[in-house]
Amino acid sequence: MVKNSIGKKGERREGVFDLVKLMSKAEKRNFKLYSTRLGCNEDAKFMQLFDTLDTLEQYDEAKILALCPSITKQQLPNLKAHLYKQILISLRMLGVQHSQLLQIREQIDFVKILFDKGLYSEAQKMLDKVERRAKELELLPAILDIVELKRQLKVLSYSSEMTLAADETSKAADIISVHLTNIAALSRLAVQCYALHQNLGFARSQKDLDRLNNYFKPRIDTFEGKEMNFTERFYYYQAKAWYNYICHKTALSYRYALKWVAHFNSHPEMKELMYDSYMRGYSQVLDGMFLMHKYSAFVRTLEEFEKESHTIGQLNDNAAMISQGILFTGQLNKCLMSGTYKDGLWIAKNIDSYLKRYDNRLTLHEKMPIYFKVASLYFGDGNYTKCIEYLSYIISVKDHNIRRDLQCYARMLNLMAMYDAGLDFNIDYQIRSVYSFIVKMKDMTEMKDELLSFFKSFGNINALDLKRELKILHERLKPYENHPYERRTFYYIDLLSWLESKITDKSMGEIVRAKFEASQKQESQKPTQNKKWLHRLFGI
Repeated sequence: MVKNSIGKKGERREGVFDLVKLMSKAEKRNFKLYSTRLGCNEDAKFMQLFDTLDTLEQYDEAKILALCPSITKQQLPNLKAHLYKQILISLRMLGVQHSQLLQIREQIDFVKILFDKGLYSEAQKMLDKVERRAKELELLPAILDIVELKRQLKVLSYSSEMTLAADETSKAADIISVHLTNIAALSRLAVQCYALHQNLGFARSQKDLDRLNNYFKPRIDTFEGKEMNFTERFYYYQAKAWYNYICHKTALSYRYALKWVAHFNSHPEMKELMYDSYMRGYSQVLDGMFLMHKYSAFVRTLEEFEKESHTIGQLNDNAAMISQGILFTGQLNKCLMSGTYKDGLWIAKNIDSYLKRYDNRLTLHEKMPIYFKVASLYFGDGNYTKCIEYLSYIISVKDHNIRRDLQCYARMLNLMAMYDAGLDFNIDYQIRSVYSFIVKMKDMTEMKDELLSFFKSFGNINALDLKRELKILHERLKPYENHPYERRTFYYIDLLSWLESKITDKSMGEIVRAKFEASQKQESQKPTQNKKWLHRLFGI
């Protein structure tokens, strides 16, 4: 089991050490070839430092100096900076073979070199080629550099077309500036929506909904119906998807997430350039299907993403990390939807390895949802000890502004797990603690109050009357399933299935599987046109 990898205190982080440890064998081999290319660096001190860092498990300055006696403590900072720079140059030289963005930047640099040498004709030919490719990929910052170089070349040509060329480059720069302004506005809205969800979760009250509608809706709708390039439209779909998501408009969020993925599928050349955005769009589609219980479409889409991950996920280590995280979350959600909790326990072991491998690179926002879903899996399986263990990683987070929603629901699920495990020796203290935390987070709702009130009164309920009280609680909570914002609790915890398992003396897995099988039977009876998920996903 991975130890609490949400945070490690006292561990010193060093940029050059992290970079060395993240290099692949091929990258390390290429760096050594690059650093010894002149035949005079084989024994260079920065190479000794590289080899030493490569052997260490953790950054330890005392060990480095002991293993490299030729390096003094005063020399070490400069050597680390030099090594860091040389590694980046080496990685850039290696990466340029596979990155269109790096190739274009390299070609622009070559044009500048030719320009400085006075080879204007050669520079112009190369510039024309790189301009066509940059426009195809909508690399607006690069295009701005190209426009400036074109202006300089036209000025030096001393032709009668100088004035016309200056006007054309000026107009081109103005058009690009408009696009950049739109992209900045839309990307800011998308990031604001995403950040809001990462901090708070879903809208908690009508007041939250009103604020969201008053701030985001008019700003996003400003772009409705406008002509947009690829990047503008991508950020527009992203902003719409996240805005509707936090407003509990799951169907609309799902619709824009589908458009988000379809947009990339209609421009496949952009997938490599914006691989993280493309994969996160897929993640949003899968999440929408999960919340709407579209199991069959969910499974097929997860399979499609797994196929995509074999190509997109192989681009680099970051792409592999993102794709694996999405696949693990999808597999957990699949088990939670179908009630096959025991079948999903093998995923937890793989997730431990994943979290250990990317421990220093995954953020709290990325780790906490995974921990919560694994805890939910163990809760459904009746393994309350493991459930409490995973929830403790969330509860122990000191910064209460990070995923407040998960921090509240982790405490609620922890209370339920302790109740089911019979660990009720200090249940009164636990209830007060959970209640005060939720109030402190300004997240107390009618539904949470109902549940916590039940736990408060538990000690006064006669054993013979327990099932009757559980039925009453079930009847009170049932209407909240369709409440505008109270329903968000069901996104996190399947309270109704839990209560039904207590009332019927069945396991939670049996209850969820019975509901799942009934919904699948109902789904199979729907008209075939409602199952054209591939057309919706790839044909918009």
